[in-house]
Amino acid sequence: MPDHGVMSLSTQEADLFESYRGRLEAIAYRLLGSAGDAEDAVQETFLRWHAADRTLIETPVAWLTKVLTNLYLNQLTSARARRETYVGQWLPEPVLAGDPMLGPADTAEQRESVSFAMLTLMERLSPNERAVYVLREAFGYAHREIAEILDLTESNCQQIYRRAKQHVSTGEARAEVDAATARKIVEQFLAAALSGETEPLIRLLTDGAVSVADGGGRIPARKIPVVGALDIARYVRNLFRPTDARRAFVGDEVVFYADVVNGAPAVLVVTGARVYGIFALDPTPDGVAAIHIQVNPEKLQRITRQWAAAGPHRPLELAW
Repeated sequence: MPDHGVMSLSTQEADLFESYRGRLEAIAYRLLGSAGDAEDAVQETFLRWHAADRTLIETPVAWLTKVLTNLYLNQLTSARARRETYVGQWLPEPVLAGDPMLGPADTAEQRESVSFAMLTLMERLSPNERAVYVLREAFGYAHREIAEILDLTESNCQQIYRRAKQHVSTGEARAEVDAATARKIVEQFLAAALSGETEPLIRLLTDGAVSVADGGGRIPARKIPVVGALDIARYVRNLFRPTDARRAFVGDEVVFYADVVNGAPAVLVVTGARVYGIFALDPTPDGVAAIHIQVNPEKLQRITRQWAAAGPHRPLELAW
């Protein structure tokens, strides 16, 4: 007998879902801080779409967003459990400029919502706070729409949003960085890092700068943040010192590139065809306020694919 539990998917219905995939992935990335987990959540949303009686769905994008958000709420408990046992510092998975996963970047709020700083700050929020904040701040959903997605009252959503905004507010608007500006910032940073001296780095950093590194227990990385211009300068100088041990670990064919990652100017450390590491810089009028270092190979797979697809690239003249 035929299976009436699953409705066949027409080409039009499949195409309709694909037209929303980029938006759904951008929402999921902001909710989860992981491009890989975001792809999985969107694929599961597609399976729910395939299995649903779509004749009863009046507004597909609203239905899909609700399914995706509920999947996130269900996944977050296990995701947080994994992060509690995570080795060292946790940073979000980096995403290269131009990747659809970044989603809309028309407003300062949208750009800020995918910065390393904001994605890390959002880890402090409760699941509902993060969902409300992302849907409102980055995608402009009305509180009434968010209430329907999360099965809350509109006034409750407004309260949650205010609370979430207080928890993650930095008081600073994020400036948009284009490729040319990013390259200049990266060139200055890399010249200082490769100089073998601390003073050039200190001059580039703010007094209260912070450096956080994520190796995921797979690549050696500092397990606690480094704070202050002097300590960071010493730390970075040593990281960029081409010792025999480091060459043996990373390889001889190390090339540096400048790019924009999560809206920030970044040094891409490339060996062979693989992005080995990323130094994302948070520039302010007073200097670089933060350095986010991602070397966990699991979190560099997507950016390696995206970087290779976007080539060829012009390497920085400075080299190891």
